[in-house]
Amino acid sequence: MRRRVLECARQFKSSWVELGRMLSEVKRASLWREWGHASFDAYCARELFIRKQTAEKLTMSYGFIERHEPSLVRGEEPRPAPSFEVIEMLSRAEAAGRLPQDGWSEMREEILERPPSPAALNRQLSERYGPAPRVEPLPQEGRLRKLASMAHRLASACSGDDDVPRAVAERAQALAEDLDDLVR
Repeated sequence: MRRRVLECARQFKSSWVELGRMLSEVKRASLWREWGHASFDAYCARELFIRKQTAEKLTMSYGFIERHEPSLVRGEEPRPAPSFEVIEMLSRAEAAGRLPQDGWSEMREEILERPPSPAALNRQLSERYGPAPRVEPLPQEGRLRKLASMAHRLASACSGDDDVPRAVAERAQALAEDLDDLVR
């Protein structure tokens, strides 16, 4: 029983890698188009019930582990991949320039042998490579443009969804237009 529980836990932990791999393939090959979806995000939301942010985290994390530990991806390693949260944090750190090129090789054994919690990993990254860079807020015009763009995506999604009442889709479109006026 103990061995079965351990195997089950390993499968659970490594399942995010398989989902990340499959989502990456769907995204790379634009398979969502063949399946009748307007976008990768729409496919994830409507068919898999996965939010855009979650799909992005999974594909980015898979990309990180694929680049740095291909043997884990291919299942050649006897150990499972570290938790999704740990790899996702490393992926974000790498994308932000916070994890240097040789950073993974410096931390590899420690992370694979005794995976830290996300909070502990954040502390390690700060101690080794400095604090996370501060994100400067966009100027007012940039923020308004971003909000207007988001409102247009919302309006488009609402108008293309049969489950959204027409009145709600019209309100979303009106909001997008009001934000356009603010930008001007």
